[in-house]
Amino acid sequence: MVGTALAGRLRDADKSVLAISRSDGGGYDDTIRWDPESGLTNPNRMESVDAVVHLAGENIAAGRWNDSLKRRIRNSRVIGTRSLVQSIASVEKRPKLFICASAIGYYGDRGDMELPESAGPGEGFLADVCKEWEAEANAAADLGCRVVNVRIGMVLSPKGGALAKMLLPFKLGAGGVVGTGTQYWSWIGLHDLTRIIAFCIDNEDISGPVNAVSPTPPTNREFTKDLGKVLHRPTIIPMPAFAAKLALGEMAQALLLASTRVIPNKLKDAGFQHDHPDLASCLQHELGQPRQ
Repeated sequence: MVGTALAGRLRDADKSVLAISRSDGGGYDDTIRWDPESGLTNPNRMESVDAVVHLAGENIAAGRWNDSLKRRIRNSRVIGTRSLVQSIASVEKRPKLFICASAIGYYGDRGDMELPESAGPGEGFLADVCKEWEAEANAAADLGCRVVNVRIGMVLSPKGGALAKMLLPFKLGAGGVVGTGTQYWSWIGLHDLTRIIAFCIDNEDISGPVNAVSPTPPTNREFTKDLGKVLHRPTIIPMPAFAAKLALGEMAQALLLASTRVIPNKLKDAGFQHDHPDLASCLQHELGQPRQ
């Protein structure tokens, strides 16, 4: 979802895009085959590019977490990134920039604490995965690449991710607060996320972790209210914490009940301005609604 949208934005800016895909074609005219464990089938193609943007990873909400799924979530990020960096290392003329996705799960459950890029890592499965993931990406710095770790928040788009799963129950009037509703949900619209990645490509002074989130993280209660308002539906059916945990297990605590109040200080300091900094305007844009 993100890669397709980003490729479109880059092409609109007259940049050439070479896709890295696990399958033939991938919907692109020019594609390099890639296996997350063994790397690129033709790494010499790397010599023709200026920047590599790595977004691949097992869907963390693909199902109830068990040992097998957690292993796939970790390996798809850690081993996949390692193999891609090894492919970069194998060529003589290397890309100048390596942008690797990460996630705000790096910070863990931190209550109402504001979390800029300088905040340390949290605890838990996702935090541990993000730390390993970023460490593998940072190995590209030893190869002479500028490395950017884009710590992505909840991506809002009706095409996939969390918002796509919320739309049906909310449209049916079955949406409501999750748990206490006081936990912070840090989000970013797909439109602004692709702008952030393109901004990082073009700005050579940016490196290291970058919080790809809106500047106004809401609580779950505020998020629920805004989504219901945009959809013109009531939001009166809550999901208690015990019900969420019963239905989703460990994943509920990490994705729904954890509070992560992330602040995009690096983007602000670099002069980036979000097109949709507040939740209501983002939802209206992503859902194709006129601004109210």
